[in-house]
Amino acid sequence: MPELSAYLTAQTARVDAALERLLPSAATPPTTLHAAIRHSMFAGGKRLRPVLLLAACEACGGDSEAALAAACAIECIHTYSLIHDDLPCMDDDDFRRGRPTCHKVYGDAIAVLAGDALQPMAFELLLQSPAGPGYTTADLVRELAVTAGSRHLIAGQVRDLEGEGQTLTFDELRLIHEGKTAALLTSSLRLGAMMAGASPSQLADLTIFGHATGLAFQVIDDILDVTQTSEKLGKTAGKDLAAEKSTYPALLGLEASRAEAARLTEAARAALQHFGPAAGRLGELAGHLLQREF
Repeated sequence: MPELSAYLTAQTARVDAALERLLPSAATPPTTLHAAIRHSMFAGGKRLRPVLLLAACEACGGDSEAALAAACAIECIHTYSLIHDDLPCMDDDDFRRGRPTCHKVYGDAIAVLAGDALQPMAFELLLQSPAGPGYTTADLVRELAVTAGSRHLIAGQVRDLEGEGQTLTFDELRLIHEGKTAALLTSSLRLGAMMAGASPSQLADLTIFGHATGLAFQVIDDILDVTQTSEKLGKTAGKDLAAEKSTYPALLGLEASRAEAARLTEAARAALQHFGPAAGRLGELAGHLLQREF
């Protein structure tokens, strides 16, 4: 296998090229809207969710080239959620990935509409994605629709907003991040697997892997918010503390939070044991996320 860093660079480039090809250009009317979409979409994101989708497709024996439109669909949903999350009425952040957030450049109204536009765009792309044996296009659409809806992604944001200024229990904090972070990451894996015609047991194992990896990712995110600078993170550091949010370090302390992230990562890797070498890349990605510094 190529080194993980080379793999990530290559896969990110594939996703970026596909997004460049599939999204409307900044010259497409209304130009302000499409420029705003591209401002956020091409802001230097790590493309973690698309890469996981492609890696899951490969782990289940599928053709990742055929999964690129679905990978772009996932990134559309993720980017919409970031645009809206940064709005003054939500988490109110001026920077994302080291550059001004969408609403700081284009205004609140255009930022809302850019996020709105990315949602149907995601499903348009997903409808171009071939389902694997045993699955239908409707299965793919349902998977993403439920994840992006009121019981998962949006539910996590609602619980996050309602939890500000409160001391949450560990279970309440985990529930926020199961919706806000882990759900879309898990669906990325599930969609890739479904496009490869994964067996029910493979899909179940990848669901466990995604849930554990997603929560570990959030624990590390919370740690970085209090241990790294804004320059390093590319967004405002210390915002969770300023907003009086419950976080893993606030609840558990830094060392216990690191131990929790390591425990979750080990649980994620254990879920891959039935795949053998085919899921080696997914295991490496889980380890990479545990060790990240921004």
